[in-house]
Amino acid sequence: MAMKNLLQQFIEDETGATAIEYGLIVTVLSLVIIGGVGRAMDALQWLFSDNNSRLVQAFSP
Repeated sequence: MAMKNLLQQFIEDETGATAIEYGLIVTVLSLVIIGGVGRAMDALQWLFSDNNSRLVQAFSP
């Protein structure tokens, strides 16, 4: 009977759930930010390396 009560208390215990949820949110957001920065860097690299770009022509001597 004591084992059943202990297991029931464990299942109903929600302490620490908020910390885990915040940790998951931070993880997902950081993955999105890292992916976005990578795509932005690729776009900037293409912008400065495309010979037909007006930006490249403006900075060329």
